[in-house]
Amino acid sequence: MSYLEYNVKTTPRGFRKILYFNWPLLLLLATVCCVGFMMLYSVAGGSMFPWAEPQIKRFGLGIVLMFAIAMTPIWFWRNIATVAYIGTLVLLVVVDLIGDESKGSQRWIDLGFMRLQPSELMKISLVMLLAAYYDWLDIKKTSHPLWVLFPLLVIAVPTALVLRQPDLGTSILLVTGGAIVMFLAGVSWWYFGAVIALVVGAVTAVFQVRGTPWQFLKDYQYRRIDTFIDPSFDPSGAGYHITQSKIAFGSGGWTGRGFMQGTQSRLNFLPEKHTDFIFTTLAEEFGFIGGFSLLSIYLLIIMFCMVSAFQNKDRFASLLTLGISAAFFLYFAVNMSMVMGLAPVVGVPLPLVSYGGSAMIVLLAAFGLVQSAHIHRPR
Repeated sequence: MSYLEYNVKTTPRGFRKILYFNWPLLLLLATVCCVGFMMLYSVAGGSMFPWAEPQIKRFGLGIVLMFAIAMTPIWFWRNIATVAYIGTLVLLVVVDLIGDESKGSQRWIDLGFMRLQPSELMKISLVMLLAAYYDWLDIKKTSHPLWVLFPLLVIAVPTALVLRQPDLGTSILLVTGGAIVMFLAGVSWWYFGAVIALVVGAVTAVFQVRGTPWQFLKDYQYRRIDTFIDPSFDPSGAGYHITQSKIAFGSGGWTGRGFMQGTQSRLNFLPEKHTDFIFTTLAEEFGFIGGFSLLSIYLLIIMFCMVSAFQNKDRFASLLTLGISAAFFLYFAVNMSMVMGLAPVVGVPLPLVSYGGSAMIVLLAAFGLVQSAHIHRPR
């Protein structure tokens, strides 16, 4: 459906769009962000610096961006989906050539006031392009081999660039997020069976070439897998994070030690306490009840997105909303599984809670797209 086919008389205009904003969804997102501010304040020992105040400023910028994107008609975002994807791909190439390096990874572009991580942008650009592609494609051709090649290529190119950084966690999220959009668009199950067989083969190959000059992963990534299989393998080295994380979970119990009383984070037993392992701090200070409450808010956000998508008659808007909610689900599911020892540690932040400018701003911009789809849905 092109924008000319929309019955624009039935879509809100001007400031009336505010009335059609999905306010419960915005309230849930703001609640999660406030939980993040609280935890960043706590892990800094009761100080707004160095993490809570910059994060609040980024939240303010992200909210302004969300409203600007939400007020823009959804057909505009569909028309620029290809440009957004190519632009982000160029940024990934720039990162590969001259990006900032930290802790052995080259993932950022220094903008002066913040460091931009283009792989975060790609998570959304990829979903936009795939949704626009399947909106354009005749649904009868969705599973034709010729038309399946394009989305596979669109997923493979940025994944290869992100793997070079190296960033295994984001690579997995890109592949999984893209595959979910293809599945939702109606691509045959047979393709996913073939991909699963390829993944099994690739994992086997990854382990077979370990220790050779052609090994696919970095040494520290292999150590993370070893630690996942046997947490006691290297308790003071690669297994240190997960061991301390489990101690924090155990000491939190049902109700937790209380706000700013988490010993594992306050005594610096958890090195990544403000980023990937911030959920551990929350579980230690607020216990099972606190962790379950945050998980419930995340699930409510997913539910509101799904209801909005299923009510939307526009294929692009529906696929875009479902794709973004799937990417959001993968974010917190992988992070929570990782810190609880249910998945290997792959460096995925807890969405809207972990410290990080790119991740928060990009996620809020993505929910701006969800709001635009909700506001401008055909009625």
